[in-house]
Amino acid sequence: MTLVAPQIRIRRPRLATLLTGAGVVLVPWMVVLAKTLPSTVEVSNWPLAWIGLDAALAAGLAGTGVLLRRGDPRAQAAAAATGALLVMDAWFDITTSPPGPQLATAVALAVCAELPLAVACGAVARRRA
Repeated sequence: MTLVAPQIRIRRPRLATLLTGAGVVLVPWMVVLAKTLPSTVEVSNWPLAWIGLDAALAAGLAGTGVLLRRGDPRAQAAAAATGALLVMDAWFDITTSPPGPQLATAVALAVCAELPLAVACGAVARRRA
């Protein structure tokens, strides 16, 4: 057992450095995207993309609920991932909706469903096992 702990200590700083570096590298990439991406685009498989996201949300919400009911500590990780997906879903719903009723619906869903569920998931994720 004592042999594993030093290996974990050695790997953790490397992983932390890798993840931090990846985040920093994304900043100039976002500038490139902001300057080069078109403001509108026709997208293939649009329904499949949204159905896939909603399927992931359904699995995450249901899975988190089942794990939480069982008192399984994995509920925290499931809740964290599901909360992130809910925020992402709200963001893309709002930013891809055209002005008018579709945008109003997207904002209403974000405010009344997606973001409150994300907060609830965040509360579960922060619980101590």
